[in-house]
Amino acid sequence: MTAGSITDVGGLTVGHASLPEAGTGCTVFLFDPAVPAGMDIGGGGAGLRNVEEVRGHHVVGAIDALLFAGGSAFGLGATDGVMAYLEERGIGFATPAGPVPIVPTAILYDLGFGRADIRPDPALARAACEAASGDAPAEGSVGAGTGATVGKASGMEWATKGGFGTASRSDADGLTVGAAVCVNALGEVRDPVSGVTLAGVRAASGGFRDARRLLASPEADPGSTHTTLALVATNARFDRESLGRVARIAADAYARTIHPVHTTWDGDVIFAVSTGDHSAPLDRVAAQATAALETAILRAITQADGLGRLPAHRDLTDSG
Repeated sequence: MTAGSITDVGGLTVGHASLPEAGTGCTVFLFDPAVPAGMDIGGGGAGLRNVEEVRGHHVVGAIDALLFAGGSAFGLGATDGVMAYLEERGIGFATPAGPVPIVPTAILYDLGFGRADIRPDPALARAACEAASGDAPAEGSVGAGTGATVGKASGMEWATKGGFGTASRSDADGLTVGAAVCVNALGEVRDPVSGVTLAGVRAASGGFRDARRLLASPEADPGSTHTTLALVATNARFDRESLGRVARIAADAYARTIHPVHTTWDGDVIFAVSTGDHSAPLDRVAAQATAALETAILRAITQADGLGRLPAHRDLTDSG
């Protein structure tokens, strides 16, 4: 049985653009047609652009694309590449002067992993748009997950590689829910069923230190190099207020897999979108979204590649 992909939901495509030598990249989600969206912010360090459109009071009721990018706040500028790509195709919120693409963007800090002077820019984001397809996207150290890392409570020296993961859940009556995530957390990632730590703060003697206990101690060195970004999508029809609640409930997946989570320096953003007209209760969809996001987080870790800079889960497993 495969984990599935967020593209199983339909109505969206996903594209990565990666700069593995620089240790950064971006991932775009394109929606056709535009979709209602909601969001939840869990941590204290989110970096965002154009997110007012996913909040209930804004006049614009749908988004055309969503961009996840590395590069910290520098990466927010990459949004212009997505907007230009969509404008050229006549896609966006209708105005008298022409369509204005609505593209919320969330960034993560990866400047400490590769080259801090190279960040996602409009050209890279355009490349991600051009690469977008309805196929299952690549996972691991790709796109916005290229420079993602986890387990940084003792500094980058002892961290483990993070990455991008995706998964989906489908029911017999046609409901489909998918998730995609870039895991770049301060804390460690554990399998919520077995309790086994898959990636985290590596110990000098082997294995992992307890990130929660370490953060509570005077020797903690958390820095400001974190943030986990996720999108959950469903073919069930909801408005943006309801989608905000779906995102808020789906945040349980963060709490079940990332320890600690929602810290001062973790952005921990979750977006939720509705791409179809299926009818299903909100709590049922949120439960499926939580399950899909849990799996996506684990896949982001197990599929990651250290790119010659940090050990990944697969390296630590292979070495025993």
